Amino acid sequence: MKKYDVITYGRSSIDLYSNNIGSPFEEIKEFGAFVGGSPLNIAVGTKRLGLNSALLTAVGNDMVGKFLLNFLKKEGVETAFIPVKNNARTSAVILGIEPPDNFPLVYYRDNCADSKLDIDDVMKADIAHSRLLEVSATALNVEPSRSAAFFAAEQAVEHNVPVLVDLDFRADQWHDPRAYGVTARAFLNFCKMAIGTEEEILATMLKDPSQIKIKNQQISAPEITGDINEAIKAVLRTGVETLIVKRGEKGSSVFLKDGTVTDVPGFPVEVVNVLGAGDAFASGVIYGFLQGWDWYKICRFGNACGAILVTKHGCANFNPTLQEAMSFVGSNGGF
Repeated sequence: MKKYDVITYGRSSIDLYSNNIGSPFEEIKEFGAFVGGSPLNIAVGTKRLGLNSALLTAVGNDMVGKFLLNFLKKEGVETAFIPVKNNARTSAVILGIEPPDNFPLVYYRDNCADSKLDIDDVMKADIAHSRLLEVSATALNVEPSRSAAFFAAEQAVEHNVPVLVDLDFRADQWHDPRAYGVTARAFLNFCKMAIGTEEEILATMLKDPSQIKIKNQQISAPEITGDINEAIKAVLRTGVETLIVKRGEKGSSVFLKDGTVTDVPGFPVEVVNVLGAGDAFASGVIYGFLQGWDWYKICRFGNACGAILVTKHGCANFNPTLQEAMSFVGSNGGF
């Protein structure tokens, strides 16, 4: 019997979400304070679904770090593996909400505490006693969190703990999108499962600079082009046995190494905020995987968790419980 169902690894932050829904970013008058960061969201999401979840991140010796730890402890997420980094700061994200399709965000991650995670921190996390390790690929962008993430994956593989990577491509966190691709491809060899959008999958396989298109004059947010089918095949030539493609309102698709493809429909809902929906989806996927469900049911449940979240204001604070997610599925066509 493993002590933890899942350990999630990577970024954590205070998220300041616009309370003026629909207002252009430059006209926002007030923000609501929530918590965020993909691994934090997934730790909370899986905990609310009933799993025993632990988070491996880091916070600064500051009030924002205390804000995060207070929330996590109230949620029941294991915080024993969250070191305090005295010479760094807990990160922050500021987000605008202009539904249905404009959700601008600004990261504040200079001298970020969770980027200071190191191999010693990983050794204290006891990954061998978890049923699954989930890693956010943003943690691969700088040292020492990059080598610590690889070490965590090595530890997981040595102890037969499956590794799930969320491709989590954030262009402005990398000096070059191709550097993300090189690093992510190396990490995939430790992973049994990967989750990402089509753009994240294209970025993972990015080699040709002509595939990088600058959109809206924002160099920090380029559009990645390419042949998505070839990129999917390339991912499945690494250690990844299962690749799950997030398709937003269209649902999701599962690609297996043996060539099997399963398309899973989503749930039509009125969108308030799409940010964090992918993490709610991943939480549902992890829950279903650890229950031993088939891939259709796993992703249908993940789609439901994501659909519930897009009707809410924020991320982790609004993740559904197991009862809420099951009721939603049951009232919207079932599995």
